[in-house]
Amino acid sequence: MKILKIVLIVLGCIIAIPLIVALFVPKSYTVSVTQTINKPQHVVFDYVKLLDNQKNYSIWVMEDPNLNPEIIGTDGTVGAIQKWNSKMENVGEGEQQITAMTNQRIDVDLRFVRPFKGEAKAATIVKAVADGVTEITSEFYSNDSYPMNLPSYLFGRKMLKEAQEKNLNNLKQILESTN
Repeated sequence: MKILKIVLIVLGCIIAIPLIVALFVPKSYTVSVTQTINKPQHVVFDYVKLLDNQKNYSIWVMEDPNLNPEIIGTDGTVGAIQKWNSKMENVGEGEQQITAMTNQRIDVDLRFVRPFKGEAKAATIVKAVADGVTEITSEFYSNDSYPMNLPSYLFGRKMLKEAQEKNLNNLKQILESTN
């Protein structure tokens, strides 16, 4: 009986401690990654504003070779939507919509259906830093509810940062290899 009591107390602590920690972990976070590309700002911007071009540099799109994202509206303009539906769970189903655009910034709303329902926002900021040199920043904004804020804080932000770095490295390679 004493062992059962100890086991129950240990199990209770294993469950309670992460839930208590999650109370103190931020629910909102931003992941931001910057890369320099040796191309003029307008070249970089004209490429990244087209959602369809993500099939060439986005690791999420490229992960499923059978994925054929659908563009609704005029690609590269406010209101354009890119929908995807993959049989692969880590690609999942969802859509992104361009919600605002200037000649240096593109804002999108992300709506995920699976593997997890959720919403987030992202931005791509493209600015000239020298003649023929552009700095591109990929930002992801999320607001996770309790207690999912804990795994997002511990694992999600790192995973997103690594993915954004790969995406921008792919983009750099593509753009710098073209004339």
